[in-house]
Amino acid sequence: MEPKFKEQHKNLTSLQTIINEEEKYEVEEVRKHRKCGRRTQYLVHCKGYRDEHNQWIAETGLPRAKEAIEDYWTRVLSRNL
Repeated sequence: MEPKFKEQHKNLTSLQTIINEEEKYEVEEVRKHRKCGRRTQYLVHCKGYRDEHNQWIAETGLPRAKEAIEDYWTRVLSRNL
C-alpha cells in the first residue's frame, strides 16, 4: 500500500519477498563499511525504504548483494585516486 501523505512511511511488510520461508529485502545500495573484529559490515540501504531503515549487516549476511558491494568498492576506490 502506497502512503497517502509525503511524511507517511510505506508499509514495510509489503516490500518483503518471501524466499524459502524467509523474508528477503532487495539491496539498493551499500553506503558505508566498517570492521567488526575480523568481519566487514556494510551499511545497507534497501529498495523502497527510507534512510532511517538502513542497517549494518555482515558481509556473510549479504549473499545476494555482491553487485552492490562491488559498486560500493568501485566508488570508494575511485575517490581515493
